[in-house]
Amino acid sequence: MLKSIKEQVGSLFSWSDVKRPWHIAVVAAICVGIPPLIGAALGQFAIATLASLGAMVILYLPKTRMAHRMVTMAMCSFGFMLCFSVGALSSFNPYTAALALAILSFGAIVITRYYCLPTPGSFFFILVSALAIYLPFDLAKLPANVGMVALGGMMACIIAFIYSLMTGANDLPLSQFETDSRVNAILLEGFLVAFFIGLSYLIAMWLQLANALWVPISCAAILQGATYRMIWHRNVHRIIGTVIGMGLAWCVFSIQPNYWHLAFFMFVFQFLIEVFIVKNYAAAVIFITPLTVIMAEFTSADMSTDILLQHRILDIFIGSSIGIIGGTIFHRTSLLKRIEARMNERRSLSGRRPPQ
Repeated sequence: MLKSIKEQVGSLFSWSDVKRPWHIAVVAAICVGIPPLIGAALGQFAIATLASLGAMVILYLPKTRMAHRMVTMAMCSFGFMLCFSVGALSSFNPYTAALALAILSFGAIVITRYYCLPTPGSFFFILVSALAIYLPFDLAKLPANVGMVALGGMMACIIAFIYSLMTGANDLPLSQFETDSRVNAILLEGFLVAFFIGLSYLIAMWLQLANALWVPISCAAILQGATYRMIWHRNVHRIIGTVIGMGLAWCVFSIQPNYWHLAFFMFVFQFLIEVFIVKNYAAAVIFITPLTVIMAEFTSADMSTDILLQHRILDIFIGSSIGIIGGTIFHRTSLLKRIEARMNERRSLSGRRPPQ
């Protein structure tokens, strides 16, 4: 048993041997870093960070030929815009916002799972939805905000096109279009995850947390784990990485940075995230934390950095705990499997062949 515990602890702090081309991290950093640089030059840093949010669609660039790459990027950009628009429109009421977040999460999970979209899967669609809900409700600013998210996505698509030409994407072998035929399993998983994400936001509002944004995001991040062991690992990694990342964020803001400094930090942090995300999740979270603090701080009208740093651990703990409960139900009980079996049985009785 002691050996098993040592193996579990060792795996938490192990480094993956997955290798990733360095230029992918550079491209992601350029996409996220250009908007705040332009915002710093024009004195519009706050709204420019929304373009950085839209530019994160570059993280969905697949390793396929040009045509498939650009279609995937365009569809993901549209998904970002849709999630942001619906989230922003629903932010006038916490119950409406929670329902919208659950519905958007469900749609993102089902679509990304059905079309076998690789990591980060549905996560950034959920993050965009949550951030839109977190912003103060203002219909007058909505067109400009959505436009900035769209501009960020368009810029990422252009950079992805140039990058694909430079790296010879059309020389790659043809890839077969794949879908996951386990529709009932996907629907059940999507419903469960979406329910806990919406519930986590309601709990955060009920507790009157200063920055409820991070609770559903943390819950979604934990539930991204493919297995129960991975969920536990993500929970520990996220807490450890956030604690260290908060210290890094405090160092960044302690020097009283201007907009140019913050734009530079966003570029560097995004590059380091892409370098470490395939190696160790906790190491990546160290840099994810200050990056998201910068974006949240300057897209919020009434949230100070001190409050963000003081309450982040509590938000992470609550969101991660809710995610663990959801993961336990999904991976440690047979409830969903029994429901799926009944759904498959009914489908078979109706004359359709159940998925293998």
